[in-house]
Formats: sequence, C-alpha cells, structure tokens
Amino acid sequence: MKTSFLTELLDLISPRSCPICGSRLAASESVICGICHFRMPLTGFAKAPYDNPLARLFWGQFPIEKAIAYFYFVPHSDTSRLIYNLKYHHQPDIGENMGRIIANELPPPRFFDDIDAIVPVPITRKRHWQRGYNQSMEIARGISDVTHLPILKKVIKRTHFNISQTKKKGWERQENVENAFQLLRPEVVRDRHLLLVDDIVTTGATIRACAKELCKAGNVRISVFSLGFTKK
Repeated sequence: MKTSFLTELLDLISPRSCPICGSRLAASESVICGICHFRMPLTGFAKAPYDNPLARLFWGQFPIEKAIAYFYFVPHSDTSRLIYNLKYHHQPDIGENMGRIIANELPPPRFFDDIDAIVPVPITRKRHWQRGYNQSMEIARGISDVTHLPILKKVIKRTHFNISQTKKKGWERQENVENAFQLLRPEVVRDRHLLLVDDIVTTGATIRACAKELCKAGNVRISVFSLGFTKK
C-alpha cells in the first residue's frame, strides 16, 4: 500500500502501535502489524457465507441471507486485545480500519453486491455517552468507505442494557436482550436487504433480537457482518 509523505511524517512525530502486540506500526500498516495479521485465527466464513457456523446460528430465527465473521474470538488471547482496545480503550479507529481491511479482502463473488444498506447494532445512549462512540458504527464506516453502501442511522434504537453479556450463558444472554430494541422508522428498512454489523458474536442473542425487530417493518432480509466469532 502506498503511503503519503504526510502519513510518514505523522508516524515519525507520533508513532502508532499494534493493538495486539504493541510493536510500532510501519507507515503502510493501517491498524495491526503484518505479523499479527498473519497470525490471526481467521474463520474463512467468506468462502461459504450462506452456510457456516455463524449463519447457522440464525437459521429459522429470521430471514437470514448470509453471514461472515473475520476471526475466531478467544477471550484473553492476544487477538482479543484488538476488541478490548476498540471497545474499552478509546480506539474507534480500530473499528473503521478493520471494516475497511475486511471489505477489501473479501474474495469474489462480492459479499456486498446484493445488499442495500448497513445497520450497525445500536448501543444505549448511556453507553454511547460513556464510550464516546458505537464500535459497530465505526466498523460500518470502514465497510461503507469501501462498498459505498449507505449507513442507516436512527432506524432502530437500543432501549435498555441490563448487564454486560460477557459472562452470561446462552439463555441468559437471550433474556438480557429480550425486547431491548425498538424499531423507529420501518418505512426506511421495509423491502430491503440489510447488513447488520456487530463487533463480536457469541450466542447470537443480540443480533437475533435486533434482526427480529427490524423484520417487523416487513419483507426485510438480513445479512450479518462481525469482526469476531466466539468458537464453541
């Protein structure tokens, strides 16, 4: 990847580091170093987006089209630092850069070709205020930058967030997000194929609850894009 003189100068003045290993990034590296990128436990779901472990989570739950996650997420692993830094250490650029990288890497036929618009999984207003941004929105920005798909904002909102999903079991996760979303503008999503974007999928409870609410608009199809997928 070509780099501009300005990029090289900024890297000299304010060196960037890899969120996984902490090593200094080269000017040509946007978010993670080449070694960490090479070592990431990639899922390969893009090779079979209609039938893979992530897509199967949602079969029979809502009109799921296809689904991909970039890497297998293992809590407290080296790779998990990418997500922790994105969500908890105020590094929203990780989300946007990873969204852009993945969108550019996807092999033909293009995953995005028949999708109409992107919907980031929303977070509560309180969580947005605490964090300063929605990590799913940052990922969506990167995807949109490559695909030119519009990001639909304020079509659905998260009405509550009881407790973090992190340490909950499958049925507890489902209960925790039951009725957690509210569809605001059904006319905007009706008759459309939407790409629902999130950072991590474990049991699929959050995606499932959000997708079901979107589908209330009528004739909505859903595809799913996630950075990480928790391997069972």
